[in-house]
Amino acid sequence: MNTNRNFVYLLVILAMFFWGLSFVWTSIVFQYLNPITTVFIRLIISTSLLFPILKLMGKLERIQKKDYKLFMVSALLNPFLYFLGESYGVKLSTPTIAAVVIATIPVFSPVAAYFFLKERLKPVNFIGLAISFFGILIMLMRKGMSLDANIIGVMCLLFAVISAVFYSIVLKKLSNHYSAFTIVTYQNLLGALYFLPFVFLIDGSSLTAIQIDFRLVSSILLLAVFGSSLAFVFFTIGTRELGVTRTNIFSNFIPLVTAVFSFFIIDERLSTAKIIGMTLVILGVILAQMKGLSSFGGMYRFFVDRNQNTN
Repeated sequence: MNTNRNFVYLLVILAMFFWGLSFVWTSIVFQYLNPITTVFIRLIISTSLLFPILKLMGKLERIQKKDYKLFMVSALLNPFLYFLGESYGVKLSTPTIAAVVIATIPVFSPVAAYFFLKERLKPVNFIGLAISFFGILIMLMRKGMSLDANIIGVMCLLFAVISAVFYSIVLKKLSNHYSAFTIVTYQNLLGALYFLPFVFLIDGSSLTAIQIDFRLVSSILLLAVFGSSLAFVFFTIGTRELGVTRTNIFSNFIPLVTAVFSFFIIDERLSTAKIIGMTLVILGVILAQMKGLSSFGGMYRFFVDRNQNTN
């Protein structure tokens, strides 16, 4: 039992690691492709890999008719709406800023729980929310109090955050009835279908001008296999086994992974303001989740359980 729980923790950490790297891979692909085409291709590759493999292994479950709408709503929220916001956010800002804003998803989870699940919010939740927003502002401002990031890009990222919060609610319902592989496979297939008309309407004329090289192919394959497939499968397993709140705790790793690899791979500059802002965002995320942790017996209980599981 403890071994299984430790394995789940490992999978969740790997998911966050892959997502952290995905912001770097995405910024590389955007040097060749537009956001919509990028997401469409990674979803097609992911589906093409998962569908036949799971079919041959007998792991692809049949979707019950009563869950058709739930799957359609789930795929609409993520990957369609989420990746629209995230992709344009990365394109119009930087991988590190995008990762930090996306990492505020757990901050908004207690707020969603308040409105949809009638859970009470504690003062610490509002403090965490305020600290996270303050951290984002520090990252976005340069000397002279002018913006150091595209405001439209930031709004796109916040749109992705909102989509992800609602998605987590739907995902929890699906994960109680279907395996992680089944959910991710059908979500990616539906997501690709949602993106298909926009690929032809927006990017159709530019597809023939794409300059294909090893850097493009390798980056988009990494996005498809690790970012759109394995990471979502691991995250879904974590959501089912650990719960939404505990799983989201690990999202604090995403900006750190992105910042480090952005520095080494694409030479993104890490200013003091970005480091301070990133630290404040992560602190705010932790504070904002304390209400959710109390429903599992409190933060102390979480770490006690974690230590017991490692023994």
